Amino acid sequence: MALPDQVKVVEVGPRDGLQNEKETIPVAVKVELIDRLTASGFVNIETASFVSSKWVPQMATSAEVMAAIRRRPGVVYSALTPNMKGLDGALAAGAGEVVIFGSASEAFSQKNINCSIEESIERFRDVAAAARAHGLRLRGSISCAFGCPYQGVVPADSVADVVRRMRDLGCDEIDIADTIGVGTPLQVQQVMARAAAEFPVGRLSGHFHDTYGQALANIYASLEVGIAIFHASVAGLGGCPYAKGATGNVATEDVLYMLHGLGVRTGVDLDAVVDAGQFIMRHLGRKAASRAGNALASRRAG
Repeated sequence: MALPDQVKVVEVGPRDGLQNEKETIPVAVKVELIDRLTASGFVNIETASFVSSKWVPQMATSAEVMAAIRRRPGVVYSALTPNMKGLDGALAAGAGEVVIFGSASEAFSQKNINCSIEESIERFRDVAAAARAHGLRLRGSISCAFGCPYQGVVPADSVADVVRRMRDLGCDEIDIADTIGVGTPLQVQQVMARAAAEFPVGRLSGHFHDTYGQALANIYASLEVGIAIFHASVAGLGGCPYAKGATGNVATEDVLYMLHGLGVRTGVDLDAVVDAGQFIMRHLGRKAASRAGNALASRRAG
């Protein structure tokens, strides 16, 4: 099968990437990062999370950040919304898309949010209905689709079951996420094909972590079966909480470098993303996890 001509890259660094940073990042720094990413050409940026600040302190300033960013027409700014209170926050902040989340692993669901997969989906029923009623895009994210830190292998049928449930809630897009980064290309193709039997392949997305160095290979494998939406995090922000010291989200710069090398259009300016990545890592005081980003930045500096 020919690769897609065009891919949508969803930038998740401002939310998924920064949420695990221990030091509080000033609102102004978060705003500048998002503004730089907007100017880079992304059409979808995961910007905020309206969850309890007790659980995710870094996201306590989400409303302030959303109020201060310079928005570009046509760009969707997404917010994670675990409940109706979170949805109210997202609405007040002017989010264009809300994200609900469930796990393909029963063990992970029980350990992470203290309920079954079925119960977790039921909890989102009101959120999904309200989002649709307010004309917001609704995205569902399925964690541990390729493996779980507690139960190990996750069957493709389990992933398909959650895809069906999220489809029935009215999701516009559904993310198939490799939360611990254990997936390999053949497994990824099998799971994506199984998911595509339940939901249009053009509205499925791949969210890959690079814990075992497989993320780019898994993205290529997904391209081969028609997936054309991928999540990535500028500078590779976001560690993997289930593998000590491991990298988490695949770096946006690396994904763009590969896609552009394949002749796949993204509409995103790689050089501008490199600058954004170097900006946030200067603030955090460490080197970016992006190989392409660091190489391109060094080449320019040299």
